[in-house]
Amino acid sequence: MRGGIVDVFVPSHPSPVRLEFFGDDVESIRRFDPTTQRSVDALDEVLVLPLGAPVDEDGPAHLLDYVPATAPIVLDAPALLDEISEEAPGRRALREVLGERPRIELDLVSGTGAEHVLDTQEVPRFGGHFAQLTEALGRWRTEGFTVRLIVADEHQAEHLRQILRDHDTEAPIVGAIDAPESPAIVAGECSAGIAIAAVGLVLLTEAEIFGARRRALRRPRYQRGAALTAFTDLAVGDLVVHEDHGIGRYLGLRTMSVGDREGDFLLLEYAEGGRLYVPVERLDLVSKYLGGDESAARLDRMGGASWQRVKESVRAALREMAEGLLKLYAQRAVAEGHSFTADSPWQREFEAAFRFEETPDQLRAIEEVKRDMQTDRPMDRLVAGDVGYGKTEVALRAAFKAVADGCQVAVLVPTTVLAQQHWSTFTDRFSPFPARVELLSRFRSAKEQKAVVAGLRQGSVDVVIGTHRLLSNDVVFKNLGLLIIDEEHRFGVAHKERMKQLRASVDVLALTATPIPRTLYMALSGVRDMSAIETPPLDRLPIETVVRRFSKAVIKEALERELARGGQVFFVHNRVQSLTSMARFIQELVPDARVIMGHGQMSERELEATMVRFVSGQADVLVSTAIVESGLDIPASNTIIINRADRFGLAQLYQLRGRVGRERLQAFCYLLVPADGRVDEQAQRRLRALQELTELGSGFKLALRDLEIRGAGNLLGAEQHGHIAAVGYDLYSKLLAEAVQELRGDKTGIAVEPVISVPVEGFLPEEYVPEVNQRLAFYKRLAGVAGDDELLDLRAELQDRFGPLPALAEQLLDIVRIRSAARAVG
Repeated sequence: MRGGIVDVFVPSHPSPVRLEFFGDDVESIRRFDPTTQRSVDALDEVLVLPLGAPVDEDGPAHLLDYVPATAPIVLDAPALLDEISEEAPGRRALREVLGERPRIELDLVSGTGAEHVLDTQEVPRFGGHFAQLTEALGRWRTEGFTVRLIVADEHQAEHLRQILRDHDTEAPIVGAIDAPESPAIVAGECSAGIAIAAVGLVLLTEAEIFGARRRALRRPRYQRGAALTAFTDLAVGDLVVHEDHGIGRYLGLRTMSVGDREGDFLLLEYAEGGRLYVPVERLDLVSKYLGGDESAARLDRMGGASWQRVKESVRAALREMAEGLLKLYAQRAVAEGHSFTADSPWQREFEAAFRFEETPDQLRAIEEVKRDMQTDRPMDRLVAGDVGYGKTEVALRAAFKAVADGCQVAVLVPTTVLAQQHWSTFTDRFSPFPARVELLSRFRSAKEQKAVVAGLRQGSVDVVIGTHRLLSNDVVFKNLGLLIIDEEHRFGVAHKERMKQLRASVDVLALTATPIPRTLYMALSGVRDMSAIETPPLDRLPIETVVRRFSKAVIKEALERELARGGQVFFVHNRVQSLTSMARFIQELVPDARVIMGHGQMSERELEATMVRFVSGQADVLVSTAIVESGLDIPASNTIIINRADRFGLAQLYQLRGRVGRERLQAFCYLLVPADGRVDEQAQRRLRALQELTELGSGFKLALRDLEIRGAGNLLGAEQHGHIAAVGYDLYSKLLAEAVQELRGDKTGIAVEPVISVPVEGFLPEEYVPEVNQRLAFYKRLAGVAGDDELLDLRAELQDRFGPLPALAEQLLDIVRIRSAARAVG
């Protein structure tokens, strides 16, 4: 509630509702997006139900009380008719309760009382083999059947129509099952295909046409990185960076009078007791310090020369790095590469077999990769996205495009376990097509490896997936067209040198699961081709996260629940010395489970063998330290138990939790603390954050920053970690963007900051925007306004969220407009 604005989350509505009052009258009702806080559309009315339901004094009601007496009741299990139900009124048998109501009883076995027998047959599963499908469609047409191909939506309907046309079969898209055309495509819902001879009808769903396909559920888009420069999570005592004075400590927002005018100021503390009051219109110079260990960062001296030296040193290093990146970019721009042809009918078939609905980011990444491949310069693109966000599908489609053009594809991965997993995925997707996919790793015998190497030299192997074994001198390709590298930063220096030789004239697609911050992504645009997949998978359920004291009962219940539904469990115990006894303890709790153990002190070969057993479903519970890699896709693993969770950092807990929840099943994460419940305050805050924030949201963004800073180091080189720590992440990104612009000839020049002296006050009153952090976030955005359009958008957002602007807020926006115009003219 803010003045005349009331936001209500109504259970019966898909999105929250904003009510705007004038006195006691409702002026408007609007749906709004909880992520952006902006109104989406207007409503004429909304039913707001009470939080608690009134108690019926006459006792509980039953479902049949609400069903008309003439409505037929369908009984899926007629055998239950004569059973006495505890819930039925008066504990009577269901037959007695139903009385004379009309009934339809469904039974698998036809009996003497059966009035209707529905003769149905199963339909074949074509699994993406469209030659077989079109043959069957022709046969059904000859036999007089009406055939309906049922797909999830209009997009998929058009996709299927095009594929059938490529196979000389016309199937129009119709709006209803009973349309006269046959075969025809219908967008709708159907659980499975069926053939009913009595009425001459055949229904085929996507499961029969393409193989198992699941429709994704729509979910609000979350853009990671948007809050890096905002102050929504800034707390008193946090470190901040002022561009001119360096690292200081935030002490709060103060309303002060300067001369005859009142305004808001940010109070910062510096070394030797220095205090700086920053007017809110200059918040563009201030950002939250993000750069590693805050306890190791020291406060600078206000106006000191040492900060300027640090900044210049980082600026010089960034200029050098940007120069190297630009040089590489320019070399590839003039190099001759293979220009791949546009999508073939086979490409459409291959893509139609994808089991999920693509996310918008995924589709954009796929289009960018294809566009690069179809130019005559060698591609060098990085696709960044969290585990399970769909990077492998981007790689699969690029690989198929290369193979369809007669080129070979090499997929380079850092570990044997990942190689095994990628090989399984590629083999499955390529199986309907005449392509040979092979694995080259030490899990293959010497004889098998020799055969694969020979196949690569002769050109009979189309796609090879392997570890650094692929970089050996004996591996020679007949016609390599595409190199796909997964997690390049995990390879050694020697391997990277060999990669440089390979990538000189072929298209390169690099994949990384470490999130790349959006500000860095923007700073590097123009010197590095990157695609960011930031949209979470659309049908992923939030992971149920609970904090529990260590106890046999809790662990046993968690294990048994997951094993009962045929799943697998990660048990993380981060002490190698007691890992064996912990594995023994788990085995005693679930004697029938197959429990295995893994840790970083095992030999590499032994650890990989352990992981392959777990990935391939040969074990039920993996008891391990935190080292087991997070890049693995283990859909059956939907429970993770983390022992002594209080000893882990928030980012590490987030990554560990991310190993589960890859399927539509509800996933569980148990955070175990000592049995006596003694946990320090900081650990309690971390655990509470992870428990409450089960989905990526605004409060969680800053907790992910150390992950993203690690991503920056992986992308740009380890030495950049020190530079980020020295000046903070935001200023680092800004200096990098300036270095890139300068080297590209887009001279940034020295910004002239106008001095505005007007005899009016302008700020956001506390009674208008009550939350300090919200005021700070708006001040930060207003300080960076670059034009009238941006300012009008901010005005509209303030009015939408807080109501009509008071005079002081109007005056603040007028001052911002004058400052923006003065900056524009220099």
